[in-house]
Amino acid sequence: MPRLSLSFRRVGLPALALAALATISACGDRRSSRADSATALTPSGTRVDLTGAGATFPYPLYSRWFNEYATLTNVRINYQSIGSGGGIRQVVARTVDFGATDVPMTDAELASAGMPVLHIPTVIGAVAITYNLPGLARPLNLSPDVIADIFLGTITRWSDTRIAALNPNVTMPDTDILVVHRADGSGTSYIFSDFLTTVSPSWAAGPGRGKDVRWPVGIGGKGNEGVAGQVKQMPGAIGYLEVVYARQNRLPVVHVRNAAGRFISPMPFEIASAATAVLEADRKLFASDSKGTPDLRVSLVNAPGAQSYPIASFTWMLVAPTAIGPQKSRQLAAFIRWALLENPDVASTLGYVPLPSEAATRIVDRLDATLAAGRPGPP
Repeated sequence: MPRLSLSFRRVGLPALALAALATISACGDRRSSRADSATALTPSGTRVDLTGAGATFPYPLYSRWFNEYATLTNVRINYQSIGSGGGIRQVVARTVDFGATDVPMTDAELASAGMPVLHIPTVIGAVAITYNLPGLARPLNLSPDVIADIFLGTITRWSDTRIAALNPNVTMPDTDILVVHRADGSGTSYIFSDFLTTVSPSWAAGPGRGKDVRWPVGIGGKGNEGVAGQVKQMPGAIGYLEVVYARQNRLPVVHVRNAAGRFISPMPFEIASAATAVLEADRKLFASDSKGTPDLRVSLVNAPGAQSYPIASFTWMLVAPTAIGPQKSRQLAAFIRWALLENPDVASTLGYVPLPSEAATRIVDRLDATLAAGRPGPP
């Protein structure tokens, strides 16, 4: 079994600059050849339309990718951002050519689909925890068990001794903690509850993980905007949202203690480190099921590694080759190869975290091999 090399190790700036120049040069050559190969999939001048639906989190990135891809090929991709649950439902109903989700399908969902559905990781995201504590001069530090107990409602005051112990140089206000959660089902809630389920036996035995969670305490906000709005309006509030939204709106975020005992902020390097650490530790990217196909439904929460941010996740494209046929499957595979290998820098410019380069190569090679072999089993 090959070992996945680290693609996001901290290196000096000169080394980063040289690597960037080498990557840009290599990508330029590859971009040209890949665009030619993608265009060659359809007769010249024949327009191809593909449709997709699903997660809202990757929509800005997908929209940019689809627009740029259309300028290089005759493939036009229409995508509706209706949420992860809608993406899964429409793939299973065979009303779209592909779906998108921040929540992997369960074994039961895959079994009931009546056809193989491939999970293709496309980019890495994370959930940030934001708060409203006027006068707090330093970032708030919290541990996984304390976060779980806040959202369980067993820690109710900011002056709680467990919170104070994690922030020794800060005077915490003696005020109520006001929990804000998502009111709608969402991939963000799934990632956050997946983290709470992993780190807290009490949470695992209670609310558990899911897109729709029965929150023990707090008030709901619709979407990232709703949660952020509630937190901003209420001193003492705490909530969770997508890290890109928090970054774009300059919201304060909690530094979360990771599995190595370090307090980590949700920055791109630290989010990518979680993916690299999990893939190295579990080798799931290279593991195969009984049918010889890899399962890419990998959780990144509470990842090992000193630099890993602990609330990270892949987001996936869902492709059901038997439903859309070999021609559209090959066209989608060509797009995915172009996006992940030839145009990953777009993700960084929009605030997303690209897949580690070696992982991206393995994923598209596995996808091509699976489709060529005509055995599109799980994932």
